[in-house]
Amino acid sequence: MTLTITIAPVRKSIRVKASQAHAFEVFTSGLGRWWPRTHSIGTAPVKAVVMETHLGGRWYQLGEDGSQATVGKILLWEPPNRFVISWDINSQWKADLTVSSEVEVRFVADGPDATLVELEHRKFEQMGAQAGEKMRGDVDGGWPAMLEHFRTEAEA
Repeated sequence: MTLTITIAPVRKSIRVKASQAHAFEVFTSGLGRWWPRTHSIGTAPVKAVVMETHLGGRWYQLGEDGSQATVGKILLWEPPNRFVISWDINSQWKADLTVSSEVEVRFVADGPDATLVELEHRKFEQMGAQAGEKMRGDVDGGWPAMLEHFRTEAEA
C-alpha cells in the first residue's frame, strides 16, 4: 500500500493602493526593489534580486561575487492577472530542483486604484512529509512580512 501525503497550501492576501497593472509590475519586474537582500539562498551577499518576466523566466539572486542562485522558474505568465512560479528551494533553504513547491500570485482589481493580491504557496508534499511540513511552516510565517515589503513599494 502506498501512502500519499497532502500538506495544506499557505494562502495569504494583501490589499494595495495601486492599480492592478502597477501591482503586477512591482511584484515581478520590480522584485529587486522590495525583496530584502537579507533573505538569500546563495552563498555570497546579495547584489540584486531579479525576475525574468516571461514564461520560462527565472527568479534568481545575483551575488556580489557574480554567482547566481535560482529561486524558481515561471510556469504560467498572465500579466497583469497572475503568474505561477516553481519554488526550487529545499527545507534547508538551499536551491534544489528535486523538491520544487509552487507559488501562484493573483492580482484582482479592486476599483481603479486598488488591487487585492492573493498568494498561494502549494505542493509542499513534493518535498516529502517532514521537509514539506517544515517549509510550509517557514513560509507561512515569512510571506506576511514579504507582502508588507511589497505593499510599501507598490504604494510609494
